[in-house]
Amino acid sequence: MAAHVVTVSATFGAGGSAIGPAVAERLGVPFVDRAIPVAVAAEIGCTVEEALAYDDRAEHGLARLLAGASRLPNVTLGGMDVYLPDRNLRPEEEFVARTEQVIRQTADATGGVFLGRAAAVVLHDRPHALHVRLDGPADRRLDRALRSAVPEPGRDMTEWRRRMRRTMEHNDRARAAYVKHFYRVDPASPGLYHMVLDSTRLPEETVVDLIVAAARAV
Repeated sequence: MAAHVVTVSATFGAGGSAIGPAVAERLGVPFVDRAIPVAVAAEIGCTVEEALAYDDRAEHGLARLLAGASRLPNVTLGGMDVYLPDRNLRPEEEFVARTEQVIRQTADATGGVFLGRAAAVVLHDRPHALHVRLDGPADRRLDRALRSAVPEPGRDMTEWRRRMRRTMEHNDRARAAYVKHFYRVDPASPGLYHMVLDSTRLPEETVVDLIVAAARAV
């Protein structure tokens, strides 16, 4: 039997970075997240930092560049203004194509749980792959994110919540722009997924159980 393949698309605060690894452990397959930019860098022959500049999951990658778009010189990306700080970097399409290649090769070789990077679109025609969307009301996602974050000592909590909300809004817009620009689809469209779960309403263990059961059934 082929190894399990699960793609997880998760909005900010929906718990993808916690639920994804738990699902992977239960299914006995890799959680494929941080390894992708490393593999892309090796494929292209660039630094990991350069690969991260176009990675939608990177801490200081595409999402952060898009978040600062309103304050900086810009070009258009997916209907949003985005600042690209070094136009000497390789074309963004090359990084996306290599990311797709790594996702497909990993799915073929070992299976895995793939978080973000439009993996549901990249692997849409792969038999027996399960595609999952994690989402929830913005306020509940914000509450979930705040519970997992550690504010600086003495920080005003009202300001901390306001700052986290801005981060959530920018993050969601940036990742949606990535998918819309490169794949011309809306990542929130339920037609892309086999399961759409409100992970802010259900206990994390229940969400993991549901995904694992579905992955074993496809």
